[in-house]
Amino acid sequence: MSVIRLEHVALRYRLAKQRIPSFKEYAVHLMRGSLVYQDLWALRDVDLTIDRGELVGVVGRNGAGKSTLLKVISGILKPTRGRLDVRSRVTPMLELGTGFDYELTGRENIELNALLLGRSRRDVREAYDRIVDFSGLAEFIDAPLRNYSSGMIGRLGFSIATAWDPEVLILDEVLGVGDADFQHKCHQRLDEIVRSGATILMVSHAARVLLQECTRCIWLADGRIAADGTPHDVIAAYDPEALSAPGRERAAASKPP
Repeated sequence: MSVIRLEHVALRYRLAKQRIPSFKEYAVHLMRGSLVYQDLWALRDVDLTIDRGELVGVVGRNGAGKSTLLKVISGILKPTRGRLDVRSRVTPMLELGTGFDYELTGRENIELNALLLGRSRRDVREAYDRIVDFSGLAEFIDAPLRNYSSGMIGRLGFSIATAWDPEVLILDEVLGVGDADFQHKCHQRLDEIVRSGATILMVSHAARVLLQECTRCIWLADGRIAADGTPHDVIAAYDPEALSAPGRERAAASKPP
């Protein structure tokens, strides 16, 4: 059963060609109608169907449209044209620290971030201990987030986003947070989420992660889908050298048949 379907989806950014140093000058140009824009198509005619229970990786060069695709599916960006149908609740984790207030403590940010993800205060109370335990940040939980390292922020964000079994989990380059032990915990948690029947869509530049975790992979190039298939086949087409990198054999061997 499909949970995400995109039909001929395209998204255009309009970029001002003029270099305008202040809001005042921008307002003057706007009133005169003298602003000149350049169209940048981040996504072009994307057709994509993702079924329940799939773990789909997305690869591509910087600027290929990967993060834009995830934001469209998450409902953050609206397609310029085309049709998007998402039939499950989406839990996005797109950037480290998204939805956090750096002046609040870790404890306060757990509630804030969980509420932004659509959880109730009762849900937060019931999950609080396991969020803190998974993050490994108990001794820092009452310190302001401004004192956290980027790795600690990533650990807290991942722990909140995965505290409940999501229907659709979207990850944008967030599996590299924390030390080796925490990354191992992340991969174990993803396995649990997949076994619960959830769908995961992730962007990563780490071929090892995609080979180890994903059941399917998509290659985006210039906003279009250049390849869609098994992780091995797609990565072989996108970056053949990545298959000979250290750890490939271990990742392939650990992947279930």
